[in-house]
Amino acid sequence: MSVRIKDVAKVAGVSVATVSRALAGGPVSESLRQRVEQAVRATGYRPDLSARRLRTRRSETIGLIVSDILNPFFTAVARGVEDAAYAAGMRVILCNTDENPDRESMYLRLMQEERVTGLILAPTLGMGRLTFDFPVVLIDRADPASGHDSVVIDNHRACTELVTHCHDQGYRRIGGLFGNTSATGRQRAEAYRVCMDSLGLTPDVRFVAPTATMAESVVTDWLTGPNPPDAIVNSNGRLLMGSARAIRRLGVSMPDDLGLLGFDNDEWTELVDPGVTVYEQPVREIGRTAMALISERLKDSGTTTRQVVLSGRCLIRGSTSRRSAGQTAALLRGPGAP
Repeated sequence: MSVRIKDVAKVAGVSVATVSRALAGGPVSESLRQRVEQAVRATGYRPDLSARRLRTRRSETIGLIVSDILNPFFTAVARGVEDAAYAAGMRVILCNTDENPDRESMYLRLMQEERVTGLILAPTLGMGRLTFDFPVVLIDRADPASGHDSVVIDNHRACTELVTHCHDQGYRRIGGLFGNTSATGRQRAEAYRVCMDSLGLTPDVRFVAPTATMAESVVTDWLTGPNPPDAIVNSNGRLLMGSARAIRRLGVSMPDDLGLLGFDNDEWTELVDPGVTVYEQPVREIGRTAMALISERLKDSGTTTRQVVLSGRCLIRGSTSRRSAGQTAALLRGPGAP
């Protein structure tokens, strides 16, 4: 015999209406919401999503479109979205664009056809201003002119912290390797240039497709060419991995011959020797915050467009911890100087 919503209400000791509001993320107290969730688990109740879809003209499904599901950054963000969606009684449709605007357009049409409740999107550079029948939250990359809510990190602050750390460790030929397919890569490249100029250093920028294979190839040529960098800042975890591969294959010593650092605290960055200095982004918080913005937009579609800017933290490890203050001074004086 199937469990009905009134059975949940009986176990929770509340009305059917209260159960409905709690499951839909409506205005109920936290204690009532917990009682309803406990009753749902105790009874094994499963909401009739098809019936709810007919009543509300929504699927109680969240669309999530990311650019590269192989990138651990997006994997972790997706986990944050899924956790929050599950707690709200919603399902998640996950799509991967590979930074391809045509694939992105196809999946956007799919979200319209599925009548999703809301969409969380990491847009490609090819995305223009579009109108949807549901709330949209942009993550990681956001165009202020899009008219959509967004969740991003402070890219200027993050990249400035990385470059400044290199400078403090005595590195002066600090190269920057940036992804060429997203606004995030461009924003971080601009922050890198501004910081290098403020430190009196000459920027050396390489833009590359954001894959480990391409990064390995570019960094190999860079390090074996004339005037190679003595440190490389990478704008995402895939590029960072490719750079590490090139450095290992060439037998370059970190941190003495080369400093390596970049974005995303992927597991391998702590396990290699020396560990790699990274800027850790609040990945799950990005997903949870995006879901919260969708919930707020569903309750009040007329609110002003919001951009939530989150901060991460710089984790200093052996790949850049090259010199003490005294060693840095000696380096700048040059060999043989008193």
